[in-house]
Amino acid sequence: MPHDESSLSPAAPYDALLLASFGGPDGPDDVLPFLRNVTAGKGIPDERLAEVAEHYHHFGGASPINGQNLALQRALTDELARRGVDLPVVWGNRNWTPYTKDALAAAHADGHRRILALVTSAYASYSGCRQYREDFWTALEELRDELGFDDEQPLRLDKLRAYFNHPGFVEANVDAVAEALGKVPDDARVVFVTHSIPDTMEEASAVSGASYSAQHLDVAASVAAAVGERLGRAIEWDLAYCSRSGPPSQPWLEPDVNDLLTALAGQGVQSVVLSPIGFVSDHMEVVYDLDTEALETADSLGLTAVRADTVGTREPFVRGLVDLILERAATERALAAGEQAPVRATVGALPAWRDVCAPGCCRRQAGVDSGRPAACSVDPQS
Repeated sequence: MPHDESSLSPAAPYDALLLASFGGPDGPDDVLPFLRNVTAGKGIPDERLAEVAEHYHHFGGASPINGQNLALQRALTDELARRGVDLPVVWGNRNWTPYTKDALAAAHADGHRRILALVTSAYASYSGCRQYREDFWTALEELRDELGFDDEQPLRLDKLRAYFNHPGFVEANVDAVAEALGKVPDDARVVFVTHSIPDTMEEASAVSGASYSAQHLDVAASVAAAVGERLGRAIEWDLAYCSRSGPPSQPWLEPDVNDLLTALAGQGVQSVVLSPIGFVSDHMEVVYDLDTEALETADSLGLTAVRADTVGTREPFVRGLVDLILERAATERALAAGEQAPVRATVGALPAWRDVCAPGCCRRQAGVDSGRPAACSVDPQS
């Protein structure tokens, strides 16, 4: 018997939203402990971490990511309220306060039992998907033990699909790039930038459907085409990477943005727009690797360069996230009732990402078990 939609909240069966993010230090004393959290288990000495810490100390020891997450939390709350959707938004981080487990514990104490997680990474890879899901599993297990549950976990947590090719994310990037191009000559080239990952992680990401780099190339092509249509001219573009780490012997995705800028200058390019499509807000990789290092490189090469905004709390992005939340809720209701799920909105050549991760999805290395179960999967042990 079909369910009565009129009796349900548009967000049902979910009763809370977890905004899940990376986290960042709030002041100088937090920087080294935060970096130890980020690199736990990797055997990186404090001497090396101290070098990375200088990026944070360059900005007073505080990462902008926490303030940006608060702003996104407020924007989501406001957009949900505008649509008449009662869905509290809680915030939890992987690597710094407020931690994911504490956010889930507070949600449980407030009576919430089925939570949808929105990760502040639009793309699917180990760092942007599975590592969060591994942390979700750990947090749920620790919460279960603390609350005295036997076998079952105290609440159910689902993860919103990767949203790199959702219309809201793409539209917000189109607006940002078009605005930035208005500040430079008409022949400016767009350099789309994202966080580099090891080649082994890139290979593993392809198990999910399209690899990490393929996801970015699809978004870049969509954004460039839409901007070109809006401005009435073809947009020349490239994809570059930033923020690589690890030993020089380990291959990571290239070209580095600074190397690409050097190559473009050698080809006679005179102006560029840097578009950080791999990031949803202006956190450290943006304000240091792009606003500081890459813009300094451009200046030294005689390039006119401006940096496009990240999507942040732009209206199309926030609206699109709420569309995604309601889409997933409608899908869950339809599946529970044996009905057809709604069409999932996308832009570009790639299909909508799956709602529930497949076995072996987004491992650190293809075919290599991380040894940690991951929540929000058809097989958490895979």
